[in-house]
Amino acid sequence: PRNIRGVVSYKRSFGDLNEKHLNVAQAIGIRVLSSREEAEKMKDQLQPITTNELYAVDSLTHSIPFLIPGAASLLDTIGHNFLDSLTAKGLNPNKIIVTSVLRTRNGNASPNSAHFYGTTFDVSWKRFQKIEDEDGRPLQDVSADTLKLVLSEVLRDLRKADKCYIKYELKQGCFHITTREK
Repeated sequence: PRNIRGVVSYKRSFGDLNEKHLNVAQAIGIRVLSSREEAEKMKDQLQPITTNELYAVDSLTHSIPFLIPGAASLLDTIGHNFLDSLTAKGLNPNKIIVTSVLRTRNGNASPNSAHFYGTTFDVSWKRFQKIEDEDGRPLQDVSADTLKLVLSEVLRDLRKADKCYIKYELKQGCFHITTREK
């Protein structure tokens, strides 16, 4: 593995506060929904998010797998850039895992979440999905700490390019990411 620097501080590098996420989410996102059925009817404004070659979608317990096009595109970019970065550094491929997406208004949800608007998703920095070799050869594991460093570099670059806001969530073990593009 070469040239893995990560970021100096996760908290400092990814300290965009909820207000920033919320402001852009309310400006470019959808209206707050109360059910999954409502989301499924909004095919013109929302894209379904499913596990693919770029990322894995966790078993979502408190959210539904839909994002506005700008957020879906950002998620694809993060997955693609992460895999590219691993290859460039001589590390075996792993997918990022999406742990939270669109939330509906319900009793459990925080009253002011950017997740309500289809603009925001969470990506785990603790867990990754190893991509097995097509020929069945065993691939060497890459530690979650190393993968987190590589992911932080990818996210830092996208944040610097004004593509998104990012909050480092220590307790939830994720990066909370809001797109800045419709």
